[in-house]
Amino acid sequence: MTNITIAWMALPFFVGFVIYLLPKLGRFLALAMALVSASYALQIFLEQSPLDIQLLDNFGVTLAIDELSGFFILTNALVSASVILYCWGSDKTAFFYMQTIILHGSVNATFICADFISLYVALEVISIAAFLLIAYPRSDRSIWIGLRYLFVSNTAMLFYLVGAVLVYQAHHSFHFAGLRGAPLEAIALILLGLLVKGGVFISGLWLPLTHSESETPVSAMLSGVVIKAGVFPLVRCALMLEEIDPIVRFFGVSTALLGVGYAVLEKDTKRMLAFSTISQLGFVLAAPVVGGFYALTHGLVKSALFLIAGVLPSRNFEKLQYKPIDTRIWIALVIASFSISGFPLLSGFGAKVLTNNNLLPWQIIAMNIAALGTAIAFAKFIFLPHKQLALHHDEMVKVDEKTGREGDTGKKIQPGFWWAMTILLGGLIAANGVYYEAYTVNNIVKPLVIIAIAWLAYFLIFKKSTIKLSRAIEKFDHLIGVMAVMLILLFWIVWTRSPISI
Repeated sequence: MTNITIAWMALPFFVGFVIYLLPKLGRFLALAMALVSASYALQIFLEQSPLDIQLLDNFGVTLAIDELSGFFILTNALVSASVILYCWGSDKTAFFYMQTIILHGSVNATFICADFISLYVALEVISIAAFLLIAYPRSDRSIWIGLRYLFVSNTAMLFYLVGAVLVYQAHHSFHFAGLRGAPLEAIALILLGLLVKGGVFISGLWLPLTHSESETPVSAMLSGVVIKAGVFPLVRCALMLEEIDPIVRFFGVSTALLGVGYAVLEKDTKRMLAFSTISQLGFVLAAPVVGGFYALTHGLVKSALFLIAGVLPSRNFEKLQYKPIDTRIWIALVIASFSISGFPLLSGFGAKVLTNNNLLPWQIIAMNIAALGTAIAFAKFIFLPHKQLALHHDEMVKVDEKTGREGDTGKKIQPGFWWAMTILLGGLIAANGVYYEAYTVNNIVKPLVIIAIAWLAYFLIFKKSTIKLSRAIEKFDHLIGVMAVMLILLFWIVWTRSPISI
């Protein structure tokens, strides 16, 4: 398994190089690589025995592969395959597929790293590959969005690298376990870098603009898997070190509430999905022991929702109330929205039950509020008007129900759209069987009550709401200032938990 792991980790970068040399095979090789990752993830589940690989013993450079890694790797494989299929008949060049598979490989690497220096390398490669995909259209705005992302990411990684060096100075090892006994400033700096990279709490306010303004398939990858590269190490450290667990849980709760607070009031579909991503990352962090399964569910849901949002006739929820969408697209939208709301028969239900069962007493009320807010936010999608339309690969044409005549055209439908939906939504249905023990009367009644209350609140309050939250704090010149605030907060949190440094 050791040799297979090393070969699997290096293969995406080799495949990316081959795609550059053989551009006509780009999409085939990219899809094959995603399937290889899916097979590797399934092998992890079949083995059911953790694997530790020591690469450089004197420096603590280690790879750790276990069930937690398996969930995240499987998420990456399914989302990457769906995005590649979505783009199959488009005009995407070999460069796009090359960067997609390099991004895929570097994200996979973060899911098996157990030391700070190899994680740093993987996160930096992710930054470059993500920037190139964000800037792929070569428009002035896409380049600016990409540079903004790259600058924020690299600044965060600079803080992180300083913290990693301090950990090595204390233990002569970069292993995650070195956080125990490390200087307080090292812990604060490393956590700051990961919180920013993972889009957590106010550190993640760079995320809404980046995810909402990227191309549809790129948005799906960013929210589905890329953002989890910063969250995974936090989950891993929380599981390894009991002193880190309450810090991660605290930011999980704070993130869930912050993200959902923005999502319920947002009028733009892609920005609402981006804020929901922030909130859902909070659920992953709130109960680290089951964070892997929740990450899988969220990755499938959010990728599907971003791909669907890309074919809606408008990004404005108010305009969508007067522009019926095709019933088939609406059904896909409802399935994904039901899952993320925690409706039974979909994996989102099991993920939320698992999370609730592993919360600490002080987390329960706040996370139930976040779950209620999530259901309110996605009621905006569920109750959109719909009717039967004629769908073509190159366009969506409205058909008048009375005359049968074709009318206004809508957004372009990619040829691989339904293949992507089959994988993502099929995954939500299949993963529902992973935790069949969740189906008890109490577990079923609670989410249904929360959803019912959320829908009532949506119709009575939020559907008519005209409140618009300021976007000033998302401006580029404020993002670094937010990092400074977060660093002060982290110093205070770590200081109050000073036994961690003993």
